Amino acid sequence: MKEKTKHTKIKSLSKTTIKKEEKKMTETPDEPLSPTGRLFMQPSSDEVINCVVAGENPIALDSLKSEISNSLMLKHPRFCSLMLRDGRGREHWRRTAVDVDRHLVVLRARLAGADDDEAVSGYVAGLASSSPLAADKPLWEIHVLAAHNAVVFRVHHALGDGVSLLSLLLTHCRRADDPARLPTVGGSRASAASASALLTRRGWGVWEFVKVVWFTIFYVVEFVLRVAWLSDRRTVVSGGSGVELWPRRLATARFRLADMKIVKRAVPDSTINDVLFGIISSGLSRYLDMRESKGIAMVNLRPHTGLQELSQLMTGDPGSRWGNKFGVILLPVYYHGSESDPLEFVKRSKAMIDKKKLSLEAPFSYKLMDSIISLLGPKLASMLKYRLLCNTTFTVSNVVGPQEEITLAGNPVKYIRPTSSSLPHAITMHMMSYAGIADMQILVAKDVIPDPRVLANCFQDALLELKAAAEAALKS
Repeated sequence: MKEKTKHTKIKSLSKTTIKKEEKKMTETPDEPLSPTGRLFMQPSSDEVINCVVAGENPIALDSLKSEISNSLMLKHPRFCSLMLRDGRGREHWRRTAVDVDRHLVVLRARLAGADDDEAVSGYVAGLASSSPLAADKPLWEIHVLAAHNAVVFRVHHALGDGVSLLSLLLTHCRRADDPARLPTVGGSRASAASASALLTRRGWGVWEFVKVVWFTIFYVVEFVLRVAWLSDRRTVVSGGSGVELWPRRLATARFRLADMKIVKRAVPDSTINDVLFGIISSGLSRYLDMRESKGIAMVNLRPHTGLQELSQLMTGDPGSRWGNKFGVILLPVYYHGSESDPLEFVKRSKAMIDKKKLSLEAPFSYKLMDSIISLLGPKLASMLKYRLLCNTTFTVSNVVGPQEEITLAGNPVKYIRPTSSSLPHAITMHMMSYAGIADMQILVAKDVIPDPRVLANCFQDALLELKAAAEAALKS
């Protein structure tokens, strides 16, 4: 018989304090949701970000609660607001007093699993498909898995994108080597070869302009066709309409950034994203029979590609402001069953991604959805987004995390692993780096892919093969 999971609530704040805060909040006028925020509140686009932070030591509940209560998170209006709809169905944020205890869920019993990683992954997989956030409080929760030294931060995607939310999460953390300092969260600027960079650069040539125009037209037309009717061929890893409701399993592929950088050096002018997609192409080729598919890559449209200082997100220039600011690009993956040179996976990925960088596909997808929501409403935009997901095979995103080891409420952090709630895809992959290691969370529909650990091993073996080929190439 399975042991019943115990949910414990920590002692609540006094009713007098809450009433005083509520009276203060009623003086703040309601604020409408952003267009993208309205999109994520639609039933078919309802999405929650689940981020696991595992500690080396047991979680000190009092220290964690104190850290949250005194954090910048509770000063951010999105985390102190209810989402309400008016008589016309328009969504608004309404400020409210926050009772931190209502957002904390403590599970003391051990969860099923061979080890802590497997137990936590099983718990998060369950949240991904069957645990929406309650609408009678601000749209975030923190689940403490006490027996496994882990905390799961759950935040609705309407509150912000991954960069915003992870940047806010890191305000709870401190550097392990200097507890007085926040983690290093700066990122590099966008590639100088990207279309966005070229448009803001003076003196660029006619040929560069022609390439930007050509690739933009080509990929935008492809994007529109993909939304309208064009679909991937069905494969053993395909999802589809209704698959977001199916039970999930979660596995993690672990990569050493040093290994990825060795591969990067062996392919001139390549990036970590080129290497990542080479790993995905090689890994899927190991897992699949002969098939062709396309995936969706979530593209950060902010000027800086890494996590950012919260002050910049709150008050910086419009390109760096808080919220949801990401576009979508379609990335083809081809099966290569008899590839003699493993580095060809990275070279092909680089060639394809370089063309994508020269297009305005990602900004176009962002502006298109934004315009549709503003002019025609979020229901139509949500339907089109859902069709795009049903017509493609997987989603992948990549966020650059802290370079150094960090602590949360004084507890050294083992790893940070973000993922999201279920999509119509049978595979979603979210990678984040931390202290020299990149963890890729692989969330799958278990009735389509019953063995996500095997798939994760395929990706890990692909990197090892690429590293060996890269070392041989660098020596020659």
